[in-house]
Amino acid sequence: MTKHTLSVLVENKPGVLARITALFSRRGFNIDSLAVGTTEHPDISRITIVVAVEDLPLEQVTKQLNKLVNVLKIVELDPSHSVQRELLLVKVRADHDTRSQIVEIVQLFRAKTVDVSPDAVTIEATGGGDKLSAMLRMLEPFGIKELVQSGVVAIGRGARSITDRSLRPVERSA
Repeated sequence: MTKHTLSVLVENKPGVLARITALFSRRGFNIDSLAVGTTEHPDISRITIVVAVEDLPLEQVTKQLNKLVNVLKIVELDPSHSVQRELLLVKVRADHDTRSQIVEIVQLFRAKTVDVSPDAVTIEATGGGDKLSAMLRMLEPFGIKELVQSGVVAIGRGARSITDRSLRPVERSA
């Protein structure tokens, strides 16, 4: 199975996310990553979905997604033609003796120290999954106390945009 990143533009309305994830669930697909937020248009949200699935079943799900009333546009983002990032917050055990080593690792990965206490350091890092995994491997020997990681957010490279003024949701009568 190959990983696919889908950028789905939807009307910013309650229940849309549930209907979209239900389509994947009914097909037995596990969503590896899911991130949702509004776009430059407050009435439109972007759902970024990463799923490991073969091409043909993905095409079938994409066709079903396009049939949903609140779905405006679906684009598969090729990793070589898009910028994809995740956010990681990790709390690492740190005492007086190990703190400088941890700070060195943080600088190496261009991450930030966002909180310091007598026995821990909280680090914020953004980047691709490989970068974040490598940083975590370097921090593991110190003891990871807590970790939270966002889903992938992605956007196409270059000047082209999948959103434009013509994507404003159409008012539908009940």
